[in-house]
Amino acid sequence: MSNPSLRDVQKGHPRFFHAVAADARVTLAYRAENFEIRRSSLFLQIFRLSWVSDAFLAQIFYRAKARLQYFRIPIIPTILHRLAMMHSQVCIGNPVVIEPGIYIAHGQVVIDGFTKIGSGLVIFPWVTIGLKAGNFQGPMIESNVHIGTGAKVIGAVTIGKGAIVGANAVVIKDVAALQTVAGIPATPID
Repeated sequence: MSNPSLRDVQKGHPRFFHAVAADARVTLAYRAENFEIRRSSLFLQIFRLSWVSDAFLAQIFYRAKARLQYFRIPIIPTILHRLAMMHSQVCIGNPVVIEPGIYIAHGQVVIDGFTKIGSGLVIFPWVTIGLKAGNFQGPMIESNVHIGTGAKVIGAVTIGKGAIVGANAVVIKDVAALQTVAGIPATPID
C-alpha cells in the first residue's frame, strides 16, 4: 500500500473552528463539566479550557497548524508545532489526520506517520501512536477508542470502534471493535 501525498492528507483535515468546538465539548464531558454549551459561550469555554488544560491548548495548536498547512501558509505551522511540544509535550506529525471530538487527558503524547484517528478518541499520558521502522504507514484508529497511560500503538494496525487499549500495552496487531487488549504484546482480555 502506498502512502498518500501530504497534500492529499491536508485535504482530509476538518475545518478549524468545527474541530476545536467538538474537541471542547468532548473535553468538557470527560472533565465532568457542562458540555451542553451555547455557541455564544463556546468561545469563552475554549479560552478557559486552553488556560486550564495544557493538552487542550496543544490540540488547538495542532488544529491551527493543520489548517494553515492546508492553505500553504509558511513558518507559522512549524512555530505552532514547536509551541505544542514545548508547552504540553504533545507532538502530532504533519501526516496525521484527527477527526473532530477527541480528548487528550494530559500532555506527553506522540502521534506520527500517515495515521488517521476517528472522533471520540481518549488518550492518556505517555502514549505513542507511531511507525515501525522503514514504514511510514501509521495506525488507523476508529471512533470511541480509549488508549490507556503509557500504551504504544505501532505500525499499520487498525484499532476497531469502541476498543480499549490498556495501560502500558504495546499494540502491534489489529484490535477488533469493542475489544479490550493489554500486555506486551497486546492480547485480548476476556
